[in-house]
Amino acid sequence: MFPIRDHNPSGRTPFVTYALIIANVGIFLSYLPLMQNDQQIMRFYFDYALIPALVSEGQGFGGFLTSMFLHGGWMHLIGNMLFLFIFGDNIEDEMGHVGFSLFYLAAGLGAGFIHYISAPGSPVPTVGASGAIAGVMGGYLLLFPKAKVDILIIIVIIFRIIPIPAFIMLGLWFAMQIFGGFGTAADEGGVAYWAHVGGFVIGLALTIPLWLRLGGPRFWASTEGHPPHPEATYKLTRSRVPSVRRK
Repeated sequence: MFPIRDHNPSGRTPFVTYALIIANVGIFLSYLPLMQNDQQIMRFYFDYALIPALVSEGQGFGGFLTSMFLHGGWMHLIGNMLFLFIFGDNIEDEMGHVGFSLFYLAAGLGAGFIHYISAPGSPVPTVGASGAIAGVMGGYLLLFPKAKVDILIIIVIIFRIIPIPAFIMLGLWFAMQIFGGFGTAADEGGVAYWAHVGGFVIGLALTIPLWLRLGGPRFWASTEGHPPHPEATYKLTRSRVPSVRRK
């Protein structure tokens, strides 16, 4: 199940969202050649990733920030940038460019701290923008719980796009992170589930002042949880590839 777009157009050009995507892609390409050598990439991660054990020794504090712009592979990068592209523009639209920049950094740093306290002795390098983007998703859930999100469902060889409310898609994602966090040792390699959970909760909490300024429950009542503007519509067209009839 993959989100591919939402039906929630933004009212301003999301310059910060685009800049974050460009920065993440550019930085990844800059150290991509190092991935051909295990020693070189581990040295790079040792210098710039978040390593809880180093922080516990009073070192590596810069990793809280620099790790937010590193990724462990193409799929890691593409997945994170897709989520940022889908949900980031609307949060930036509501918070403004400067406000969204500070929000993104705060969510990412907070997620890194939650990951650290979940496994302060872990020597495993942690990289990725997932914590900050989880914060964006938490804010989106609070502001637009019923915005339509198109998800691509793949069942063996069946592909189908289904629009569902944001609270279902984001709620399922959040539940999966909690289950993953309890089911996986935090000091092992793999997915930093508690960073995702922490980023999501922090992002939601940081969005509460904006939600209250918009009217809080009255904002929800006036829009019934939908975006306060017409939703985008998409048409699925038939393929132009000619079909072959069988006799």
